[in-house]
Amino acid sequence: MKRFWKSAAAIRAEGGFAISLDGRPVRTPARAELIVPGRQLADAIAQEWASQPEDFDPRQMPLTGLANAAIDRIAPNPAAFADGLARYAETDLTCYRAAEPPDLVAHQAEQWDRLLDWARARYDVHFERVTGIMHRPQPRATLERLTAAVRALDPFRLAGLSPLVTIGGSLIAGLAVLSGDLDAETVFAATHLDELWQAEQWGEDTLATQAREHRKRDFMAAARFLNLLA
Repeated sequence: MKRFWKSAAAIRAEGGFAISLDGRPVRTPARAELIVPGRQLADAIAQEWASQPEDFDPRQMPLTGLANAAIDRIAPNPAAFADGLARYAETDLTCYRAAEPPDLVAHQAEQWDRLLDWARARYDVHFERVTGIMHRPQPRATLERLTAAVRALDPFRLAGLSPLVTIGGSLIAGLAVLSGDLDAETVFAATHLDELWQAEQWGEDTLATQAREHRKRDFMAAARFLNLLA
């Protein structure tokens, strides 16, 4: 797409802050006005628009994309969207462990137990851990408490949480980043532990590395989006 504006700014609007391009409001794909709840996020989105080159790709504007998702996709039915994310707790990555080799088993225990311990302390829940990939149901109370925690989030926080959960394959990992208790770099590495371990053993595959870097870019953008909402 061709850049058609000279300046971008965040301006106060009813319900929060809007993004203005040469004095005209930015709209979402569904034609709603793009209004976000806080000044920090609005300024960052305005800067995202201001920094675009003459020929730009909207997919390279992750903050704008997440705000659009919050307004167009999530706000009409936040509970349904939250329930979809909460279902990741039923098969959370951190609960499914390798049987061997011992080095990988130890790495999983070190990094994934930390995430589970955080969730136990935060939500007073219990997890069933599994060796292998055969599904084992999690306790009903655990699923109910985690679902309630996700349902309590507003559409913008749900938008930021979504890539963290889907990229990492772990609701626990996403909630840990959302809380600010664990940093996004550490959590991303933990959710990609198996892939990174394989690369250490057998060497990097160029395409796999590029794919992981793309996922990390989206993961870190979502973490920044949530931090700007704080």
